Amino acid sequence: MRVEQIYTGCLAQGAYYIESAGEAVIIDPLREVGPYLEKARRNKATIRYVLETHFHADFVSGHLDLAAKSGARIVYGPTAKPSFDAHIAHDGEELKVGEVTIKVLHTPGHTLESTTYLLRDAQGKDYAIFSGDTLFLGDVGRPDLAQKAAHLSQEDLAGMLFDSLRTKLMPLADDVIVYPAHGAGSACGKHMMKETVDTLGNQKKINYALRADMTRDEFIREVTDGLLPPPAYFPENVKLNKEGYESIDAVMQKGTRALTAEEFELAANETGALVLDTRSPQEFAKGYIPNAINIGIDGSFAPWVGALVPGVMHPLLIVADSGREEEIVMRLARVGYDNTLGYLQGGVAAWKEAGKEVEKIKSISATEFEKRFQANALAVFDVRKPGEFEAEHVDGAVNTPLDFLNDHLASIPKEGDVYLHCAGGYRSMVAASILKARGWDNIVDVDGGFKAIAATSIPRTNFTCSSKKA
Repeated sequence: MRVEQIYTGCLAQGAYYIESAGEAVIIDPLREVGPYLEKARRNKATIRYVLETHFHADFVSGHLDLAAKSGARIVYGPTAKPSFDAHIAHDGEELKVGEVTIKVLHTPGHTLESTTYLLRDAQGKDYAIFSGDTLFLGDVGRPDLAQKAAHLSQEDLAGMLFDSLRTKLMPLADDVIVYPAHGAGSACGKHMMKETVDTLGNQKKINYALRADMTRDEFIREVTDGLLPPPAYFPENVKLNKEGYESIDAVMQKGTRALTAEEFELAANETGALVLDTRSPQEFAKGYIPNAINIGIDGSFAPWVGALVPGVMHPLLIVADSGREEEIVMRLARVGYDNTLGYLQGGVAAWKEAGKEVEKIKSISATEFEKRFQANALAVFDVRKPGEFEAEHVDGAVNTPLDFLNDHLASIPKEGDVYLHCAGGYRSMVAASILKARGWDNIVDVDGGFKAIAATSIPRTNFTCSSKKA
């Protein structure tokens, strides 16, 4: 028996490869299915099943392409109603894979169809659970994502989750390994650990939601407390996972078309496409195509696109560092943004050589910011999360979290310099590009963000622990 976790850090997502006696199973695959097919080919294994723990909201699964290319059967748990052919397993059903068995445990609560897969070895011993978004390390799945479709409150779903954990998972042996669908950084939970594998016994000791003396009402209160609104793209990804999507091969072929500066400009004007500049914040600030939005590829790229670009089918045109175009189109497709129309061949240098206009973002060092702060009262806007802001911030700064920047536009003046910062410079440049595209010509970015500011004498609030606020 072989079990491999295939973890993708930028999405904080875990897919799984299980193999026994020449047969394999993939659980919650990412959109790009080539690596799974290649792994099975190298191991001379046949992929028999593609197991889905639920209809994912934060990424588009590769279940359809993988099934089409491998001949595997897609499997969901009870109550799932996909628009394509799949096996809807019943609670307690057992699937044979080589010499091992996978038992289907229906664990509703995160969503109604949420399912945990229990892996038993060749001797029939419980070995591991693949818990999807039912049980994370240090947390459990948020119970508010399915309530609209199910006509249930988040409290109703939290109650179901309590029952699922106590009747299906907690009775299992302490040495059972827990393989969750997500880790720290995912918006599918609140307090996930940075580790991606643990034993169930340890989780029973340290996971607040698995306390043995916890009542149902206490569980509901604690699990629903402090839930931030889910990213806007979540419902669209659920729809794609449930109803289907275009083949990744077609998406990649369209999205990786090289366009000259003239073709790029024409496409932008004719389609209304958003120009997405994926270079580093520092490079973007030095010169970019007017109205472009900067979301750097070397960060939480896809989740930020999902949070800030309305509509997964919005046409996109890409500006990228040479050689990274295919990576960008793929990472966009992971969260359902399939309508990439191509990229600017030669990048901004080619744009300039064609005699086309560029804009810049004013960016200053933390030491320069310190001088200005000491000399005058400044309009300072902190685009970090509320928990980060509450932990410590510049005196007099206004918290305008990047996720909800649109809700704060009225509070940002268009006269006089407006200073933006985040933790390290990534999010503030995203915010600066959005504001510039909307007519704010007075934006000044503080390079290095709060980390650099904290090394100066600029007055700040007293630090308080933000482990549960952010």
